[in-house]
Amino acid sequence: MCMRKRSFLVLIAASLTAATLAAGSNAAEPPANPVALGSPLTEAQLRDWDLIVGPDGKNLPEGSGTAAQGQAVYQQKCAACHGASGEGAAGSPALTGGSVSATPPLLTVGSYWPHASTLFDYVRRAMPPTAPKSLTNTEVYQLTAYVLHLHGILAADFVLDKNSLPAVQMPNREGFIDVSANVSAN
Repeated sequence: MCMRKRSFLVLIAASLTAATLAAGSNAAEPPANPVALGSPLTEAQLRDWDLIVGPDGKNLPEGSGTAAQGQAVYQQKCAACHGASGEGAAGSPALTGGSVSATPPLLTVGSYWPHASTLFDYVRRAMPPTAPKSLTNTEVYQLTAYVLHLHGILAADFVLDKNSLPAVQMPNREGFIDVSANVSAN
């Protein structure tokens, strides 16, 4: 290799090294004009979003409802997207039927979900999609009972509340591996 090419390559390598080091030393410094988007959340605001209900029913709120009560709420607030009887509609999933062994599988609350508390948690935080968190706890218990009733899991007059919901046995409860049991055993 000629001396000129070698000197040029050494110069490029040195320049790249210097640029990398310079960039690295500036990375720890905050920008001079940080972008200010929004404002920090308060503890009270965080509590409003900390609504997660565990598979064991931990954090279930007060309230109760039956499928018979939930049917009226469903017709008013859910049927437009999920169909009159939970059969689904364009762009919205079916809530009824389903099979994990069909090809392709149709995964619904009754055919796939292992815990009834997951349904309660999801409905409470995300439904209806145009106004999440707008349902009362009582409405969520009623809707949860109604959807479980559509799958034949609950009777129409079964009262669902924070004590009875964790005891609901879902058809696919054995279809999942509980990794928390393995983690705590080690």
